Amino acid sequence: MQAHKLNRSCHAPRAQRGASLLEVMIAVLIMGIGLLGIAAMQTTALRNNQSSMERSQAVIQAYSILEAMRANREEAVNGGYDMALTCAPPAGASLVNKDQQRWISDMQDNLTLGAGACGAISCPANSACTITVQWDDSRATGLEGQGINTESISVTTLI
Repeated sequence: MQAHKLNRSCHAPRAQRGASLLEVMIAVLIMGIGLLGIAAMQTTALRNNQSSMERSQAVIQAYSILEAMRANREEAVNGGYDMALTCAPPAGASLVNKDQQRWISDMQDNLTLGAGACGAISCPANSACTITVQWDDSRATGLEGQGINTESISVTTLI
């Protein structure tokens, strides 16, 4: 009878120590999913930041041509600066044409708005002038290069 009791005590189940391989794998999976979520949020934040910067640059460019128009007020109030929405700098050697060329070129060359940046100026006689800047904001939606998301801002003011 004594031998039987000893045999039983040798095979008694022990309390588990440590983590099993399955538990470790599940913990790593959950942590990996969390890190992917953080990376996706960071990417979205960067895209939105880029879009915000482009919008700010567009406003700066609109005010840039407005200041040129205020410096040459006589031409501005007589409609000399008027131009339809265009992406190509206008030809000509007059001060108005030089201002418009510099404005369109600055939007396309020196800024993040890119080659797709366009501008329009409407200044009816003795009325409020409206400056419109249009650009491709598809980077904000993740559809870069497809030209799907065109944004524009308009600034209206008295000269």
